[in-house]
Amino acid sequence: MPDQPFDNSPSAEQAVAEGLERAMALLHACSTAHGFVASPSAGQNYHRIWGRDGVIIALAALQTHDGELRETARRTLQTLATYQGPHGEIPSNVDPGTKRISYGGTTGRVDADLWFVIGCGEYWRATGDDAFLERLLPVIERVRFLLGAWEFNARGLLYIPLTGDWADEYLHNGYVLYDQLLYLQAQRTLARIHAAVHGSPDHVLQDQTGRLLHLIRANYWFDGEGIPDDAYHEVLYRKGLQAAPHCGGQHWMASFSPSGYGYRFDAFANVLASLFDVADDTQRARVDAFIGEQTADYELPLLPAFHPVIEPVDEDWESLQVMFSYSFKNRPYEFHNGGLWPVVTGFYVADLARRQRFDEARRYLHGIHRANALVMESEAWAFPEYVHGRKFTPGGTRHQGWSAAAAIIGHHAVQGRGPFRIDAHVG
Repeated sequence: MPDQPFDNSPSAEQAVAEGLERAMALLHACSTAHGFVASPSAGQNYHRIWGRDGVIIALAALQTHDGELRETARRTLQTLATYQGPHGEIPSNVDPGTKRISYGGTTGRVDADLWFVIGCGEYWRATGDDAFLERLLPVIERVRFLLGAWEFNARGLLYIPLTGDWADEYLHNGYVLYDQLLYLQAQRTLARIHAAVHGSPDHVLQDQTGRLLHLIRANYWFDGEGIPDDAYHEVLYRKGLQAAPHCGGQHWMASFSPSGYGYRFDAFANVLASLFDVADDTQRARVDAFIGEQTADYELPLLPAFHPVIEPVDEDWESLQVMFSYSFKNRPYEFHNGGLWPVVTGFYVADLARRQRFDEARRYLHGIHRANALVMESEAWAFPEYVHGRKFTPGGTRHQGWSAAAAIIGHHAVQGRGPFRIDAHVG
């Protein structure tokens, strides 16, 4: 991204103020008696309480001082807990009116469970509502047990099936970094809860959390310095390292599985690696450089879900174009295939602000507001799900709650209130 001065003009500041006001209004529109719906727009199941979307919207609500939104955050978590599955699974989405529950499509959504645990901890820390925590503790413990079972081989990493997380029509599976990072944050949350409830630390959980941190650092960043002691599988790591000269040392690897590593840049994972203090300052700087040089366009500074784009000439295209539930969404520069996502960018703004990089944080926050202001179906401020990576046209579902949440998360982070109160130094 070229180095250009940040726009501090009155018109730019007015646009920011309008963007925040509109985002708050959309969060209120998403607020229902049962919690936050993904979108107040009808169709495609978005007018439901979602595990992933609902918690991310709740994180934004908890940064505000709006009592109604904070109460909706509580109702979101309570609704998800009420419809917990028989093995501990948290719904991917639920319609409390019709009692229709989905725990996923062709496979379950692992990150719904992870976001739920994180959301419960963040609500409790933000509000001091011990009675809420006491009520939901049995639900949280069942989720904890289920997550342990999803390690399969009891070696510390969750195994994620195809379509098993937010990239539910994309080609990654196995030991996906995004999910491991959420698992790390969920374990930190569990540790903080245990210490508060029992008055003493859970040493087994502390050991598991430390082990997971080491596994992530050792297996998802290639620096060309040999095989680390915590390599999950030495031969697999060596083969991955040999195949990664184009990206090793520039960003975190997206995933690995028995068939090898995934080398595409996963923006959400790379942002969370910094926010959750997995990355060191050198790694952060290299990821920032990669984003600025390879993925972010100054014309509309937003992060893509994944980079580079899978094109029809690529060997992955044949598999990608049959990976959909109802209709194919992942054409080049659309949806997860190079589409630009306000929600991912919102967490990047929070990370940049946390690192005192306020000019860059504000620049990306302006990008979120500009994306949210795009016109869909003749309506401005449509809050699209994503933006086309080349044409900068809006795509997906409009009135997307977590696109509004991105603006709120970014705004409050720049003001000094980040979305996560539980961190590596708490609990």
